[in-house]
Amino acid sequence: MIAILSPAKTLDFETKNSFKDFTVPSFIEDSKELISQLKKIHVNELSTLMGLSHSLSELNVKRYQNWSSDFNLSNSRQAIFCFKGGVYKGLDVGTFSDDDLFYSQKYLRIISGLHGILKPFDLIRPYRLEMGTKLTNNRGKNLYDFWDEKITEYLNNSLASNNAKYLLNLASNEYFKSIKSKKICKKIIDVKFLDKKNDVYKIISFFAKKARGSMAAYVIKNKVKDLDQLKNFSELGYSYDETQSNLQSLVFTR
Repeated sequence: MIAILSPAKTLDFETKNSFKDFTVPSFIEDSKELISQLKKIHVNELSTLMGLSHSLSELNVKRYQNWSSDFNLSNSRQAIFCFKGGVYKGLDVGTFSDDDLFYSQKYLRIISGLHGILKPFDLIRPYRLEMGTKLTNNRGKNLYDFWDEKITEYLNNSLASNNAKYLLNLASNEYFKSIKSKKICKKIIDVKFLDKKNDVYKIISFFAKKARGSMAAYVIKNKVKDLDQLKNFSELGYSYDETQSNLQSLVFTR
């Protein structure tokens, strides 16, 4: 199965690592087009568009101005090592063996507002562009219009070339919406993580994010290929709840 994750707002380009393998994002020309649009936006406009503080807006305006598609290990970093935050705390790539990393390169994808979709080894520069941003562009009024069917076509090709039976959705709704799910050639499996609070099971975002990353790590480290294996996931105290699950959605509770 191929698992998909959302990116994270928090980035780490400082922590050193010795991993040298890398690839280049598949949609460089599309990213260039978005960057050319973003370079025209002033600090105050960006603050309004993205709901950022003035200091964060200044930082990201500088990032857009300095962005270049000339990716190399001296100015860029592999995506899987860059993203931080709840999902990536759960993924905990620091515990991956080289074998795990190479497996992730085949079976893990990260959806991105700037890059469309990323493989773990794809080099990226610092950026901020969430998929839900209403950035008017040459293809429409937002990034969903911009990426249109490209992400869907890419995932279908990845599923076919890797002989994967399932697309495991571990992304947030904001990012999953960029996929035309009815056109995905294989079965999509959604996963919900519910925590019991006041005798009621509910999704608590803080915990669910870490659980999604943890499940992605579980799939990679155990080379999970079928749903029976996936149902054995028991990290972070979660367990499969058959009574709340169905053929399209697996529910894990704790």
